[in-house]
Amino acid sequence: MMNRVVLVGRLTKDPDLRYLPNGTAVATFTLAVNRTFTNQQGEREADFINCVVWRKPAENVANFLKKGSLAGVDGRLQTRNYEGQDGRKVYVTEVVAESVQFLEPRNSNNQGQSQGGYNQNPYGGTPQDNPFSQNQNQRNQNNNYSRADEDPFANDGKPIDISDDDLPF
Repeated sequence: MMNRVVLVGRLTKDPDLRYLPNGTAVATFTLAVNRTFTNQQGEREADFINCVVWRKPAENVANFLKKGSLAGVDGRLQTRNYEGQDGRKVYVTEVVAESVQFLEPRNSNNQGQSQGGYNQNPYGGTPQDNPFSQNQNQRNQNNNYSRADEDPFANDGKPIDISDDDLPF
């Protein structure tokens, strides 16, 4: 059997971090995930998915994600129930995140400005370990790859010598 959920969306509000009596951290947040189609009025609708993440990843989510942050969640779907204040059973369906990926730098969209900018590194280690803090030349030298938006077939005004045998058609 399989129970796997993969989502990419934006947080609808700041994550809610709490600690259980035994000290275990748990963070809850809602992810707005756009649907792939539009409604009859031509508007794109979204689904609002409740997510929960535990322990150190919960603390990281609370520290580095805010309302509007783009995040990827990999986890499993879980249903649970409890008795509400009126005595009725309340059923909850949520994604239990095994992994939460931060899909944009914290300082994009002016996030983190109210706290004096981006001083902490969610990737661990030194600021040089943060892929968003290095300039492009450092990344090219360190990882031997080029920018995705650079055209690898650009000829810089010079003719390109390609044999007919090299063409796929």
